[in-house]
Amino acid sequence: MRRKQVKDNFKKILRDAGLKSTTPRLTVLNVISEIKHPVTAQEIHKKMNNLDLVTLYRTLASFEENQLIKKINLKKDAVYYEYNNDHHHHIICTNCSKVEDFENTEIEKVLGEILRKSSKFKKIKEHSLELFGLCVKCA
Repeated sequence: MRRKQVKDNFKKILRDAGLKSTTPRLTVLNVISEIKHPVTAQEIHKKMNNLDLVTLYRTLASFEENQLIKKINLKKDAVYYEYNNDHHHHIICTNCSKVEDFENTEIEKVLGEILRKSSKFKKIKEHSLELFGLCVKCA
């Protein structure tokens, strides 16, 4: 996709979320969407030119609130974010921190079964699943 098409697409994504298409928002959305793994605010900030951290954190918070990005718990000292363009889960190496995405439709079936057996819940609005272990190299 050409650069202008990508920018126009991000403008539409922001507009659909009820957010103005400001240069910082477009830039943050572009950076996060290009990175193919969970990333910290500090890593995003390093890739940005002239964006202060306060604006970055406000932007991340508004993106999360509008479900454009999601927080990922990697059991580390920092908060990680990733672009929310598809539903997947993660396997994380507890030794070297390698992260691998995975999808599994059986998980969705298990969640449905859990909900059917629940006497106190009617609906699951969202979920996340992170698995922790050792990668092939570290095992």
